[in-house]
Amino acid sequence: MSTLVQITALPQELEDRHLLLNRVVKKSKIRKDDIKDWRIRKRSIDARNKPVRFTLQIEVWNHGEEKKPLTPFILQDVSKGRKIAIIGAGPAGLYAALRAVEAGIKPVVFERGKDVRSRRFDLAKINKDHIVNPESNYCFGEGGAGTYSDGKLYTRSKKRGNVLKALEWFVNFGADPDILVDAHPHIGTNKLPKIITAMREAVIEAGGEVHFNSKLTDLKLNGDRMEAIEINAEKWFSFEDLILATGHSARDIFYLLHYKNIKIEAKPFALGVRIEHQQKLIDQIQYHGENDNPYLPPASYSLVEQVDGMGVYSFCMCPGGIIAPCATEQQEVVTNGWSPSKRNNPYSNSGIVVSIAPSDLPAFKPEDPFVCLDFQKLVEKNCWEAAGKTQQVPAQRMKDFVEGKLSKDFPKTSYQPGIVSVDLNKVLPDLIARRLRKAFVQFGRKLKGYYTNDAVLHAPESRTSSPVLIPRDSDSLEHVEVKGLYPCGEGAGYAGGIISAAIDGINCVDAIAKKYQNIQD
Repeated sequence: MSTLVQITALPQELEDRHLLLNRVVKKSKIRKDDIKDWRIRKRSIDARNKPVRFTLQIEVWNHGEEKKPLTPFILQDVSKGRKIAIIGAGPAGLYAALRAVEAGIKPVVFERGKDVRSRRFDLAKINKDHIVNPESNYCFGEGGAGTYSDGKLYTRSKKRGNVLKALEWFVNFGADPDILVDAHPHIGTNKLPKIITAMREAVIEAGGEVHFNSKLTDLKLNGDRMEAIEINAEKWFSFEDLILATGHSARDIFYLLHYKNIKIEAKPFALGVRIEHQQKLIDQIQYHGENDNPYLPPASYSLVEQVDGMGVYSFCMCPGGIIAPCATEQQEVVTNGWSPSKRNNPYSNSGIVVSIAPSDLPAFKPEDPFVCLDFQKLVEKNCWEAAGKTQQVPAQRMKDFVEGKLSKDFPKTSYQPGIVSVDLNKVLPDLIARRLRKAFVQFGRKLKGYYTNDAVLHAPESRTSSPVLIPRDSDSLEHVEVKGLYPCGEGAGYAGGIISAAIDGINCVDAIAKKYQNIQD
């Protein structure tokens, strides 16, 4: 059994193993000669005071104590195993497929979009030609939205499942082992495609199936049980178990379920803008002027404020990143953010969003499952129209927005399709704009220098989470009305990021396997 010891270190001391070990010995009273091995278990930045330090949790093994290896992914032949269908090859779908292989179940994955390499051509068309492919974009395709949304692996959902196992699987398929150490682990959009490809190849090697350009278009029930699915409005496949892991932007699935009289509900979500600062400014603010220290990573921030009864908060903060166009239909604009693994772009961006409950909206009716979705769609279309009906987005300098002034010019932006000067107060709904104005002033008081007219708002940041919930039983994880239908991940309302979605995919397979009593731990 190992011993955990917490110490602190200056950034430039992190690579000095001799110094760190001596500090552990001094702090713990463990004799140096008794130590067989040690490692940094957790690493986080403490920037509350100057100088900035790292807090390190050191794991120490004495002689005679066993060092537990990483949890490996167990590959076995499932070609003749019981079949389950998985709709979507995002984090939830991929991890469901991997867990199915471990459980001796044959996963058959249907992904409406293209493989991760082929997606790049459609992303280039969005950025350069303003053409949105509704089946292949930043949200749809192998890896889902997670592939091109930074690769942040931090989650607060530690009670939902085995976070360490999910992270170890990423390492198993090629991620840097540092993700097991950092308090806010991050892979980087540039590295994710190779990792996702390795996961898919493992599923296929085990005898599973992965089908691209394969869109779920209909469901067939036998009473209250799953019986079959239709793909591309052409071919039917018989399945008794279906994991629905379609992501938060697959609106057609919500309409399909509603048409089939399968219960769905309106769900709280958040909507606002994506703000961009110079990364140097954020470093200076967060590191108290130590921003020239080469041993410090690009700084991030987390902000939250209650404004007129609603939460306003930062979302998906991307140090050293870019803002990307994430529309899934031609007549809408949507922003998101991501960073490469080194986080070495000169910009810092983050969503700044307002929490919205269904009852907050003027059109709210308790029986209407689409009230939040309709609101989301309206904002995205209004922004598309305001910016000229291309993939350019309406934009405004921060102070200009708060003061109601049209911005005359802009600093350079990372958003490749381009921005158009618009008074966002006239485009965003008042319940959003009013709270954002107040929140920005408050954020400026929390982070001195944050409230600046050099920061630019890009609108909208609207795909924070699904605006629709697909309800499921808390024990079986099956839909409350349909046996064998497993709503899963962000699209169903049960996750909020890569790791929580991955864990939910694992949990859904575990629920299926438990039903057939063939799970292998």
